[in-house]
Amino acid sequence: MSNRSFAYLVPQFPGQTHIFFWREIAALEAQGVTPVLYSTTVPPAGLISHHWSDDAMARTTYLASRNPALLAAILPRLPWGSILREARLMPKDEAKTFLKDVIISAPAAEKLARDCKQKGISHIHAHSCGRAALIAALAHHAHGLSYSLTLHGPLQDYGVGQRFKWQGAAFASVITRALLDLLPNQLGDALPARLPLQPMGVDTSAFRRDTPYLPPGPGEPLRVFSCGRLNVVKGHQDLMQAVRLMLDQGQPVQLEIAGEDDAGGTGYRAELQQHIIELGLEAHVTLLGAISAVAVREKLMAAHAFVLASWSEPLGVAYMEAMSCEVPTIGTNAGGVPELITSGKDGVLVPPKDPKALAAALMHLASHPDVAVALAQAGRARVVAEFDSSRGADMLIREIWQES
Repeated sequence: MSNRSFAYLVPQFPGQTHIFFWREIAALEAQGVTPVLYSTTVPPAGLISHHWSDDAMARTTYLASRNPALLAAILPRLPWGSILREARLMPKDEAKTFLKDVIISAPAAEKLARDCKQKGISHIHAHSCGRAALIAALAHHAHGLSYSLTLHGPLQDYGVGQRFKWQGAAFASVITRALLDLLPNQLGDALPARLPLQPMGVDTSAFRRDTPYLPPGPGEPLRVFSCGRLNVVKGHQDLMQAVRLMLDQGQPVQLEIAGEDDAGGTGYRAELQQHIIELGLEAHVTLLGAISAVAVREKLMAAHAFVLASWSEPLGVAYMEAMSCEVPTIGTNAGGVPELITSGKDGVLVPPKDPKALAAALMHLASHPDVAVALAQAGRARVVAEFDSSRGADMLIREIWQES
């Protein structure tokens, strides 16, 4: 194994939203670095949608294990003083959850450490602050491997034990300034010294138009595309309500939503399907399920506008893909999205949970084709300048090998 290699750990890889990781892997390899792929578990079948998924799964070592021999081997090596000290700082129910997570994650950490040592790998990067981060931290404490993390969303979304996960890390990258600014109050002296700010990105050479963007013509239905997990916080139900309002005002519109629920199609999808029926939108809204990146690009090429109405979005690769494809993009002014979109300049931002504002923004684009074209062009320029996927690979190389 090349000494320019490291363990690249992503939970439930390759999931429906994981195209960003695959692009980053390719960018690392283009620079002569070998990311050796690890994951916690295989994602549900309904979430495996990319043309590269089989290749990714064949390359990935899955760590989840109930092997008692692995647990017995690592338990004596764990820093129980530190673990129990952190547990005592938590409410009783959180402490119980944390200690349970340590026991569940310990065999995976032992499996990861053994595989890394066999392959000559000395560093682990966990693209998560959930259980994957705990696995990396336990491998560090038990076997001396260095590790790092990436925070992709609000810290509270990643469970208990955050101080323990962070305090041994060589560095931790954070995808938005909004998230980074919260960390000193959240983690205090558990923060690593190095905290690079590094947004996610897209392959702007792949997500680009073959033909110029054309706004809708007079009387033509507005073709709207959305892409995001089927989860209430993604606001798909708000966008459907906006479609109903537009139709009621005489604006023809067709909406397609790509993405699946976290259960692979047996969860929140049913609620959205019922919402479509209740709103009388069967002829106007289509749930596509999880689709490949190639299919996402095809849908973007055909769309007049892209909308993701999230209640809170850390940043949003889906927005970046749409902007990179020169599609006028509407998001919400929540989370880190304003760090990507400047409303009225390179996209449009509306308040979350506001179907009337969504409908108004879409109808404005439909009736002002010059605005739609200007936003489309400015959106691509913004993403090309600041959010190319190669930047994340550059950061990992710089931070892992301490290169200037």
